[in-house]
Amino acid sequence: MKKIFKYLFIGMFGVLCLSSCSNDMLETEPTDSMSGSTFMSDATKALIPLNGIYRSMYTAGWSTTGNTHQCFGISAYNLMAEVMGDDFIMGAQGSGWFWFDAAYNVKTRYTSGAWRSYDLWMAYYTWIANANYIIAAEETMAGSTEDVSYVIGQAYAIRAYSYFMLSQTFARNYKFQDDPCVPIYNEPTMTSTTGQPRSTVKQVYEQIDKDINKAIELLAKSPAQRHPSHMGYAVALGLKSRICLVEEKWADALDAADKAIKASGKRIIPVNSFMGTNSVDAGNVMWGAQIVGDQTGMYASFFAHMSTDGAYGNSAPKQISTWLYNKMRSSDTRRAWWDPSDADYSTGGYIQRKFDFSDLQTWMGDYIWMRVEEMYLNAAEAACHNGNDAQAKEYLMALMSVRDANYSTSKTGNALATITTDETGSLLEEILIQRRLELWGEDGRIYTIRRLHQGFERKSAYGWPDGLLIPTHAAAAKDPESYLWVLTIPQAEFDGNTNMDASKDQNPMGDYK
Repeated sequence: MKKIFKYLFIGMFGVLCLSSCSNDMLETEPTDSMSGSTFMSDATKALIPLNGIYRSMYTAGWSTTGNTHQCFGISAYNLMAEVMGDDFIMGAQGSGWFWFDAAYNVKTRYTSGAWRSYDLWMAYYTWIANANYIIAAEETMAGSTEDVSYVIGQAYAIRAYSYFMLSQTFARNYKFQDDPCVPIYNEPTMTSTTGQPRSTVKQVYEQIDKDINKAIELLAKSPAQRHPSHMGYAVALGLKSRICLVEEKWADALDAADKAIKASGKRIIPVNSFMGTNSVDAGNVMWGAQIVGDQTGMYASFFAHMSTDGAYGNSAPKQISTWLYNKMRSSDTRRAWWDPSDADYSTGGYIQRKFDFSDLQTWMGDYIWMRVEEMYLNAAEAACHNGNDAQAKEYLMALMSVRDANYSTSKTGNALATITTDETGSLLEEILIQRRLELWGEDGRIYTIRRLHQGFERKSAYGWPDGLLIPTHAAAAKDPESYLWVLTIPQAEFDGNTNMDASKDQNPMGDYK
């Protein structure tokens, strides 16, 4: 697997250098004798590569050889998953960024180093490679128990997160336990490391569970989050709640979400207290990237794509579907996030105002990756799945009492329709509609659709432009067992990994095997 791990190692040291190293080191290809011990000799020094990993989670231009304006880390990947779904409309192609994701026209581009398959694979496996080096230093790392636990715990959380996202991108949902998923590496890797074959979905989730539980165990010894970008104790619990929802471990999902709420010290705040959704200092933000002046990304940034004051948000406006918007009461304060009256940017959906620069002149705005409101919704959903309507309503009302003073619901039960715009009238469906509204643009919508085993459809009546109605994929979009949303594995992996054969191990190019 020499070729792909050459990429990973250049990526690894490049990521470290983002925050700590000279440019000369970026030009050096690591050798098998370079163990990373310089960075990992003690817990204080280990924060340097750890912070380098976090910076790469919002930096454009390192994970691909092209298309960098749509490849800027976690926020880009969440946006990709949003446009692939049913609620988040791109009104026009604009410069083309994210349009091909929305149109399901990226799978055949797996041979390129400039498209989504390579971008995602490279990013997540680079973070795994980095985390593995930090984890390997655990036994020899000097420092207090609290400091070492804080560093090593985050490395486990990063690895869990990376495998979790890889599994949702390159394999079908958790139901298909025996399906091939992605290779597992849990030791430091070099250019001479033998590549691993694809593990099964079951095996990958076993690794994810092991890692996130270890992260929580260690971070509990040092629970204070030292920087908003760090995956501290509360964030690790929040990530576990996400994982358990996918695994349908309802009691565990509820427990993790509830603990995350309490550990975070965050609170649900009114909509007018975080307009723009662009500050990690807001009282509801659990995890995000604090962007400083020389790290904005300019055009290669989330807000450049979202705001109509930015180049791409202007030429490719982002809108909510009318179907979803109309689920809000007139008294719902979240209506401020969209503007139905602005026809200049509308193709039928309603233009977004939820995300905007904090300072347009300097391209400033923080990236938000986890809010405490999500934890209340996770807990409500898990309780409802578990048959406890009363408990589910407690968490739901905690949110909705801040969003809509007139809100109430008498719905019960956890029935779901096979299509996301069909309705059963259940409490679970109501919780999910509030999730779709609250986390619009943040949740990675296609992942939620998949884990719930639902399908979706797009209609002109909801505001979708003709170019994104995906008529050739319409049947697969309604079929939760299709491969429509499963990305192809980049050719670079097959070129360098002797244990993976493209003729046998590649994901389907089409919607079905």
